[in-house]
Amino acid sequence: MKEQFTVAGIGELLWDIFPTHKRLGGAPTNFVCHCNQLGAKAYPISCIGADELGLEIREQLTRINVDGNYIFESQEHPTGTVQVFLDKTGKPCYTIQENVAWDHIQNGEILKITAETLDAVCFGSLSQRSNESRHTIQAFLNDTPLKALKVFDVNLRQSYYSKEIINESLKLANILKLSDEELPTLAEYFNLTGNVLEQLDTLRQQFDLKVIAYTRGPDGSILLGTDEMDDFHGCEGLAVDSVGAGDSFTASLCMGLLHGWSLKRINKFANQVATYVCSQKGATPILPEYLTTYQD
Repeated sequence: MKEQFTVAGIGELLWDIFPTHKRLGGAPTNFVCHCNQLGAKAYPISCIGADELGLEIREQLTRINVDGNYIFESQEHPTGTVQVFLDKTGKPCYTIQENVAWDHIQNGEILKITAETLDAVCFGSLSQRSNESRHTIQAFLNDTPLKALKVFDVNLRQSYYSKEIINESLKLANILKLSDEELPTLAEYFNLTGNVLEQLDTLRQQFDLKVIAYTRGPDGSILLGTDEMDDFHGCEGLAVDSVGAGDSFTASLCMGLLHGWSLKRINKFANQVATYVCSQKGATPILPEYLTTYQD
């Protein structure tokens, strides 16, 4: 991946707290970390607390060479945490702390200037659970160039979403990533009928989306564009920890689209990256060279 693109992930930045350890997390942040490994100039945009956990986040980002210049600091709210429990298959269950720093991402001129430089931005629904962060995220997306990729990773968590938030986000996006567990919710919201492909195509047309990525965990994924579709049936691999696998898929999708790859090539590559992430502990393991220098 020779050409360098500028991308951002705006939204939650937090610590995933496991029973025995903690790891850097938050879907937009995981996305940025993977884009960074895949050759992008990538920025997380969020807010942390003026506390020890916030300081540790800055130190961790420095260690992995991720630019933290757009991570703001709150004196009133703590750094976010999420309690993570894994079942026997490595599938996670989350308990997400409320009213934390990333619920209070403030808008400002520096974000407007940054938005105007981007080739792509990723955002989700969880980070829009508070009015303050939702208004900042939506303003940021409106300031992003029309030609930029605006990737909406639905990422439904607990009760922190609504039809209004999903609808507004789809109107701002041109790329959608959702899972087989999330499609039924959108089907109910937008009266989608028929088989999976018919539902996805209705959604794509209704919101004028360039590409929809529909993921099925170990069973692969479907990529649906305006005149191209690819159905990849997954890669074999050992599942240790699936936290962050979807975010690595989103990052691979985004980078492939920026490089102008076919949907078939992107789909295979994104599944390879996600399968590798599932085989490792943590959301953002160091990717092996055969993935970061991927050639078809």
